Amino acid sequence: MGDAMHIDPAALAGLDLLATAVVVVDDNESVLHMNPAAENLFEASHTSMAGLTLDRLLGENDVLAAAISYARANNCSYTEHELEVSINGRSRLHLACTVSPAELGADAAGETLLEFRQIDRQLRVEREVRLLEQSQAHRALIRNLAHEIKNPLGGIRGAAQLLDRELERPGLHEYTQVIIKESDRLQALMDRLLTPHRLPLPGPVNIHEVLERVRSVMLAEFPDIVVRRDYDTSVPLLTGDREQLIQVVLNIVRNAAQAITGARDNGAGHSVDRGEIRLKTRIARQVTLSRRRYRHAVQLEIIDNGPGISENMRERVFQPLISGREGGTGLGLTIAHNFVTQHHGAITFETEPGETRFVLLLPVEDDPKAVRAAGN
Repeated sequence: MGDAMHIDPAALAGLDLLATAVVVVDDNESVLHMNPAAENLFEASHTSMAGLTLDRLLGENDVLAAAISYARANNCSYTEHELEVSINGRSRLHLACTVSPAELGADAAGETLLEFRQIDRQLRVEREVRLLEQSQAHRALIRNLAHEIKNPLGGIRGAAQLLDRELERPGLHEYTQVIIKESDRLQALMDRLLTPHRLPLPGPVNIHEVLERVRSVMLAEFPDIVVRRDYDTSVPLLTGDREQLIQVVLNIVRNAAQAITGARDNGAGHSVDRGEIRLKTRIARQVTLSRRRYRHAVQLEIIDNGPGISENMRERVFQPLISGREGGTGLGLTIAHNFVTQHHGAITFETEPGETRFVLLLPVEDDPKAVRAAGN
């Protein structure tokens, strides 16, 4: 391969920094180079694939072959927006691919650069951006609304207390107590609406200590639900706000437990006799979060065997004051989303009857001194 490859090493180093998957092939479509993102996407190393033909990596693909032929024949870049490839004969990926003649060195001849973007990942990124924009707008609206409500609420409670002292008929005290208690409940709600705006206080965090804290709370609160652990003990420390991360996990896990018990108590379809929640940790490599590339991230999955999230709720689960449960405030997942966003992470979910899976990605800083100020 050494004689056939005329690409400037500095250009290759630049490709290795890209977040998108890049494969360089020669005029015989033999693999010359794969950047780390391509190795991660195609589950193959550059070392194992170097010198082998492209179909050994992606299988025979007439659409990709036609795109490469067109780009070479016209000496131009060509993008195929819908490409399906097979990985190891098992997994299938839906990709967009841009084919370009390589301009990676004065001596480069015949090399072609293939840049792959996973379509579903691109959609997730766009969805994350949209959710972030919505979240910022919601937070500003709720903050203003909460401040406006708190002042008259205090006046209502104070007036009810004065009235309660003046009432002569004992039976009327019941009504003033209702006013006072409901005012207190609304006050607590307003406080919760304002709480997510506290900036994180970063420090070293062991994600498993966070999970164990949540697990102990849930075992006490929901003794009929099994909380299983599937931990990767090699997961590194995070830099984050421990209390906020506990709140994130607790909100999601408690939501799952309430969905399981609610379905069982109501005799709903897909209810289970033995509710189960699984806490799973893994290391994710070469991920992009908040438009920044990280070598590693902690991937936390919270999986339950409950009834799933209804179709009409799926696009709104992170919106404030939206709840699919009677008596719910609709704040738990909103707060979780806000806290994860403040940690420059991402939160997504997949759901169907019998399994709901929330996936959290939290970045690991290579250099703790380089940690960005939270909220910046």
